Amino acid sequence: MKYIMTVLAIIVLITACTMNTTNEKQEPQKSQKRMKKVLFVLTSHDELGNTGEKTGFWIEEFAAPFYTLKDKGIAITLASPKGGQPPIDPKSEGEDAQTPATKRFNDDKETQKLLANTLKLATVNEADYDAIFYPGGHGPLWDLSEDPNSIKLIEAFYNNNKPVASVCHAPAVLKNTKNLDGTPLVKGKNVTGFSNSEEEAVGLTAIVPFLVEDMLKKNQGIYSKVDDWNSHAVKDGLLITGQNPASSEKVAELLLEELQ
Repeated sequence: MKYIMTVLAIIVLITACTMNTTNEKQEPQKSQKRMKKVLFVLTSHDELGNTGEKTGFWIEEFAAPFYTLKDKGIAITLASPKGGQPPIDPKSEGEDAQTPATKRFNDDKETQKLLANTLKLATVNEADYDAIFYPGGHGPLWDLSEDPNSIKLIEAFYNNNKPVASVCHAPAVLKNTKNLDGTPLVKGKNVTGFSNSEEEAVGLTAIVPFLVEDMLKKNQGIYSKVDDWNSHAVKDGLLITGQNPASSEKVAELLLEELQ
């Protein structure tokens, strides 16, 4: 009888130790947070109206938010209407447009390869991401502002309580987006974007299909701006917008706060 009791005690002890070991192995997994995922949508449009000049996305407005989020452990997926390499605005490659973020991008072959292989926007599913972000450049004024896939995505993100962020000319993507009641998405919301005076300063007021500032006001957004080329970003609930290239990092920081 003593022998049987001893064997039973040993079995109970071994079982308890095994359970403790299993729990110890599982505990760290419970404490791990799921990596947040952000979808970056870039323009596929490269013609600057009828000027014969090229346009596209502005490198700094991609690079600064990309590294701000990536360095905080955010997983980023890139998409564009046509897929593949989105066009880069040649002026954003000029020496006077360089920042620490663009210089980092210029040396970052891995991110350059990622950028060269963006997903086709039509294949993207809102449910796979936690937020959506649009870099600027003049390109979005022509394609993303009217793109049905982009419009549906923005509305899906917003209606599923996920942040929608854009900077400089990219708030143009909000032109045709609607609330569930059919009113403009920006109606009654604090927003910003490339100002009329900044567009005039770059000499493209008569070239662009519409002015971002005018469009946001027409859609009944509460538009604000600061002096030309100074940083200004606005967050109103899930909607985050930035005025110009100098605002791109601030937009990313506001987006990061919303994701945490």
